[in-house]
Amino acid sequence: MSIYRAIGLMSGTSMDGVDVALVETDGESSLSFGPAGAYPYSDADRALLRGALAEGATLEDRSARPGVLAFAERMVTDRHAEAVENFLRDNAIDPASISIIGFHGQTVLHRPKQRLTIQIGDGPALAARLGIDVAYDFRAADIAAGGEGAPIVPVFHRALVVAGGLRGEVALLNIGGVANVTYIADGDEPIACDTGPGNALIDDLMLQRTGAPIDRHGHTAARGRVNEAALLRLLSHPFFEVLPPKSLDRNTFSPNIISNLSTEDAAATLTAFTAASVLRLFPHLPKEPQLLIVCGGGARNPILVRELALRLPCKVTTAEVVGWSSDYLEAQAFGFLAARVLEGLPLTFPTTTGVPRPTTGGVLARARPAGD
Repeated sequence: MSIYRAIGLMSGTSMDGVDVALVETDGESSLSFGPAGAYPYSDADRALLRGALAEGATLEDRSARPGVLAFAERMVTDRHAEAVENFLRDNAIDPASISIIGFHGQTVLHRPKQRLTIQIGDGPALAARLGIDVAYDFRAADIAAGGEGAPIVPVFHRALVVAGGLRGEVALLNIGGVANVTYIADGDEPIACDTGPGNALIDDLMLQRTGAPIDRHGHTAARGRVNEAALLRLLSHPFFEVLPPKSLDRNTFSPNIISNLSTEDAAATLTAFTAASVLRLFPHLPKEPQLLIVCGGGARNPILVRELALRLPCKVTTAEVVGWSSDYLEAQAFGFLAARVLEGLPLTFPTTTGVPRPTTGGVLARARPAGD
């Protein structure tokens, strides 16, 4: 099996910018990490993406780009190209040494029950501009085969756990705009699903109430008190009774429940909601995990990590403690998945997305003839 030098790109539901990471991998058991970097969106970029989310909610055709969506797709493609160009220059990397780029794009709609998931971003245009092959549109094949299309990275999480020599029942909790868990037990296929809200509700609250894009380090939530009645109402959503695999759209949960709370109390309640929703998953797992590792943007929020430690019965730690990168894990994952696309290996499994059988995915945009 070949070893590929892959760049992974991620622009998550938090819409903070483009993460870029270099991995060297065979898409299976060989895994090593190179440099990584973050390239933020401007305020204007984020405003355009929020408009695209609103427009995307009306779509029924995944190829349609009405109104602002066409402008947003062009912007997303340009920003990813600029991020890769800057990353290669900043780290003195020869573009010819890169085998493949894994380009997730920006999710604007995810409704698996309607067989619909839409990530904007033009893979062929990115490949043409950079002169590097690009794997993109990772979720569509799973959705078409009857899966949830998310979470998409559990096979990478399994590779991390195996490479790290971790034993027993381990859960990886990735907290982006939406939170998802991968549960890994020795010798078993990974189990994965979205658990509930991640940072999206908190980010939206902060933007609406204060103009700030996030509750940095949980400072606002730390000054508030959890409204237990509102929290119980949030946790009464039928999603939490559904067995995994399952997935969410960023806008599944209504923020109206906390609309009458102060900004501090609302932030505290939404932070508790993210943590408590993880606990709601535990009865649906074969056994409680012995260790839960927090990664993604939520790992940088100590109030959220504290809520998890207080509410969960297992040990809670962060990716950095076990030698991983909270910030760049998802970008690294898409480099890994791009290598699997080149090898024709499955990306999703019955226990991770509910797809009937292990399913390959991703579309290849060739910038140069195969074999070069």
